[in-house]
Amino acid sequence: MKVLFEKAKAKNARVQMSEAFITSVFLALSGGFQDAYTYFTRDEVFSNAQTGNVVLMSQHFMLGEWQRGLHYLIPLLAFAGGVFFADCVQGKFKYANRLHWRQGILLLEILILFGVGFIPQDYNMLATTLVSFSCAMQVQSFRKVGGYSYASTMCIGNLRSGTAALSAYMRDRRPEQIRQAMYYFGIILFFAVGAGIGGNLSMRLGFKAIWFSSAVLAVSFLLMFIEEKEKSLC
Repeated sequence: MKVLFEKAKAKNARVQMSEAFITSVFLALSGGFQDAYTYFTRDEVFSNAQTGNVVLMSQHFMLGEWQRGLHYLIPLLAFAGGVFFADCVQGKFKYANRLHWRQGILLLEILILFGVGFIPQDYNMLATTLVSFSCAMQVQSFRKVGGYSYASTMCIGNLRSGTAALSAYMRDRRPEQIRQAMYYFGIILFFAVGAGIGGNLSMRLGFKAIWFSSAVLAVSFLLMFIEEKEKSLC
């Protein structure tokens, strides 16, 4: 009986609100929104689809259009900087008690995106750089949903993992495989919904539309307090 209790306790300890599907839904919505936002309102530069930025950057550099190529290189470097920064935050504040380090990252991302909404289109490069930096912090900090590795700001890895899990289910018929596939396809769906909302709001509201993304991330930020509340009751 004691062994069973210890196993159940260990299992509950592994469950974190930062890995819950509901939290990931809002992260994916925001990720899709941000990509559409920078593309439609900030000179057609992607904030998190860095593969697209590399393709466009290379094209312009090959044509000798150096200034245009920099429009894609700088957000790429900012993305790398965001990953590096988030990793440093995790290393330094991983065991912080007052605020979970992932909540700190989310709070900083919310503030950055809120500030971007005040940057006029004359400074699109600055705005895109900041959004890319914040996207990278998010994708580095939130890497699991339901215990499975995923990305909240891009689709290619999720599509591969979801399709592989579906193929494995069709072969082995194990319930956890179809559950895993549904996690991935669900994240892709909400990313697409966020991108659709982002595209439409960006065309209607202009550069201030990014405030919607801040509001969505605020939901994830607040959801993570549920975990702390449940821990205090255990």
